[in-house]
Amino acid sequence: MNIKTIAKQAGVSTATVSNVINGNYGKVSAETRRKIEDIIKETGYKPNVMARSLVKKESRLIGVVVPYMGKDDTFFDNPYTAQIIASLEQYIRSRDYYMMLRCVGDPKEIVTIFSSWNVDGAFFLGIVKEEVHEIKKSIDIPMVFLDTYAPDEKIVNVGIEDYRGGYLSARYLIGKGHKKIALVTPQITDEGVIRERYNGFLKACEEAGVEFTKKDIFNTDTYYKNAIQVGQDIAFGGGGYTAIACMSDLVAFGVTEGLKQCGMKVPADISVIGFDNLKDCELLTPKLTSIAQDIELKAQRAGDHLFKMIGGADFAFDEKLPIRVVERQSVRNLIE
Repeated sequence: MNIKTIAKQAGVSTATVSNVINGNYGKVSAETRRKIEDIIKETGYKPNVMARSLVKKESRLIGVVVPYMGKDDTFFDNPYTAQIIASLEQYIRSRDYYMMLRCVGDPKEIVTIFSSWNVDGAFFLGIVKEEVHEIKKSIDIPMVFLDTYAPDEKIVNVGIEDYRGGYLSARYLIGKGHKKIALVTPQITDEGVIRERYNGFLKACEEAGVEFTKKDIFNTDTYYKNAIQVGQDIAFGGGGYTAIACMSDLVAFGVTEGLKQCGMKVPADISVIGFDNLKDCELLTPKLTSIAQDIELKAQRAGDHLFKMIGGADFAFDEKLPIRVVERQSVRNLIE
């Protein structure tokens, strides 16, 4: 079955059939359109997607770029990344588009790929500001960044209130009577998500008169096994900590395991708070208290902005979505 056969059965030209397939209904009467659509339905005809993309100058492909991935890494290694990708895919699918996922070590690798593939738009997850300019200069498509701090660039970005998240993390622990707190975090750079969370955390400690110094910071990447080691280091370090704040839930999971392996009980011996409120927080024992962001809302807002741009809108926008504390079982109240 092809367009010529459908045109012959419907008694119309191939151009008319093509107009119906490509949604150009203004050039076809309602009766003719119904007749062609009935034939397509009866015969199970599937149009060639690549051919349609060339005619309409659109591919119905949306790129999703996950940066800074090692050759042996997968996005499943980080539950947050897996969850945001799932939410983006769900949104893209709801718009009758298709997701093209690409994990890269260097975000600039995507320039060559997008030059070869006719994607209609793209999402970029967590790009550092130094590389945003190069990406914008090299790729001329609608694009939305997530969790990206690039104040000097005109971009559309959807993130969360990272500063407030760090602030709430410390304030919550302090409000439960904790005054000796360790912070487990990736390396703190000059700008970005971790810097904002750290600044908020530090501000809350300063306001409450809680002493917090660099020796209370434990650095780790977001690998579970490495976070286990940090938990063990804290357990054997003799720092006298009553609570640990982690800048991601995945790290909190690993830290908790490391503490347990050293015979420490959470929260009886030491309390732990995470960040992100992943679904896995409910599966941990004890269930993990966390700073919650709405990942599904983040994907929806990013999708709304991207499709406005695909529709012709031209704007720059930096949206920060609200966060909150979700209290569970991993933080002990020291106040009698």
